[in-house]
This record gives sequence, structure tokens and C-alpha cells, in this order.
Amino acid sequence: MRSPLMRRFGLATVLGLALAVFGLAPSASADPAPASLTFATDTASTTPGGTVQLSMTLTNNKTYDVLFVHQTIDPTWLTTQRPDLKYSFTGCSLATATGSTPCSGTGPADLGGNYGATVPPGQSRTVTLTLQIAADSGCNGDIGFYSYYYAEFSDGTNSSGGPVYTPETRVNCA
Repeated sequence: MRSPLMRRFGLATVLGLALAVFGLAPSASADPAPASLTFATDTASTTPGGTVQLSMTLTNNKTYDVLFVHQTIDPTWLTTQRPDLKYSFTGCSLATATGSTPCSGTGPADLGGNYGATVPPGQSRTVTLTLQIAADSGCNGDIGFYSYYYAEFSDGTNSSGGPVYTPETRVNCA
């Protein structure tokens, strides 16, 4: 006598296989992160005394506003191993619909406040830091940074991410 449990199991297996073969089975799709942070630089290399524009774009992928962002930015381990590489952040601006406005702070502390008050669903905010390479900086080294961020949304949820790495900038000597 066959067990009714085995019959049901066999029917479910055949049905699942048929759905998978014809592409009708539910797929495991990765939802985008509620917020994402990307980096870009205006140049891949510079010389001592030069500047590099480091742009950070925060994108709200949720259907609720981003109300608060906290972000850190620190040099990568390889950058810290070259004490001859000298640099500093000398400027910061937020891109807005009406042009650029100065940031509320410059440098690696509390960068999140620089993104402006609210980031609506589906929109982005871009903050650009000016990285000044010292005139007496060493050469043939890469300067890179990594960042962690934390965002709070108007629905009471939050999201954190990182590390997110910047493109490295090569310091060349002529």
C-alpha cells in the first residue's frame, strides 16, 4: 500500500520541476540596498601640489525619505603605510538644483550632515570633497579611502553599509 504522503510529495516535486523548467518559479532576486553610497574622482592621478575632486553620491532606494545620515571616511591601510604621502581635505560642497552650496563641515568627521536635510525617495545627493596633495608629498603611491554610513528613514527604519571604497589616486612625480 502506497503512502498518501509519498503521492503528495511526488506531485509537488513534478509540479515544482515543471515550473522551474518553464521559468515560472519564483526567483530569488536581490533587492537594492535601502540606501547606497558611491564614489568617483575627477582624475586617477595627480602630482604633489595638485588637487583631486572626490565625489560621494548617496542614493535613496526606498519609498520613504532619508531623514538622517552619518558617514565616516578614513584612509585605507595601504595609504596609512606611506607616511611620505601628505594630503588633506580643503573644501566641501553639496550639489543642489540651484548650484553648489558649501558643506556644513569639511573633512572626515560627520560627513552625513553635508547631504542636506531630506533625501526624497529615488533621489540622490552628491557631496564633493577637495583633496589637496601637499607640495612636499612623496611620489609613486596611491591615496585611497573607505567609508561606512548609516541612514534613517521617515518610516522609522534604518540602514547601514560599508565599507565602500573610493577610487585610488596615484601621486606621480614629473
